[in-house]
Amino acid sequence: MKKIGKLHVLTDVVVQCRFSHAELARRAIAGGADTIQFRQKSGSTRSMIEAGCEIREVCKNAGVIFLVNDRVDVALACGADGVHLGQDDFPIPLARSILGEERIIGGSGGSLEEVLKCQAEGADYVGFGPVYPTSSKADAGPASGIEPLRGLISKVSIPIVAIGGITPENAGGVMSAGAWGVAVISAVCCRENPEGAVREFVRVIFSPAAEGERITRREPHD
Repeated sequence: MKKIGKLHVLTDVVVQCRFSHAELARRAIAGGADTIQFRQKSGSTRSMIEAGCEIREVCKNAGVIFLVNDRVDVALACGADGVHLGQDDFPIPLARSILGEERIIGGSGGSLEEVLKCQAEGADYVGFGPVYPTSSKADAGPASGIEPLRGLISKVSIPIVAIGGITPENAGGVMSAGAWGVAVISAVCCRENPEGAVREFVRVIFSPAAEGERITRREPHD
């Protein structure tokens, strides 16, 4: 069984410019994040690979999962543990044929139909959202709220990672709804103290109550 993290921190140097991707990764890991996702929507491929390689070393030294957002080529070039792909990104089956069975492939879905499509195509987990309104992604679509998340959990057999407007204040409700974990951008990257922000999430995501929710729902499998 592949290890799927429960607290995904996406590095972003557009929503903030104080920290580099690697520095955000270091601070997030220090706070307790178990997955770092490198997210860069612009710039040269060479610069992405350079930044990705730097993050890879940070994650490797800490034993933390390293994913690349969108770019299968960058993930391969910098030896990432996997990729996260949107609905309009690289097709999941083709990504699997290139990356192999060992690497993690995450998909994105904003509806049950999209989530089931990702599962059928071989995704190891699906990022579902936006659950709450978000400003981090311009084309994120309308927020779903908790109930659609709760409703789809029993219909899929792979982990669901909630994304979109997730904060330490609402993360507990997301976990109680059955999410395997959460993915965050602004709630960490835009904070004055990213490490402290991650610690706030850790207290919620890895609390005994949240762990109880995880145990009572069906465990993810390949």
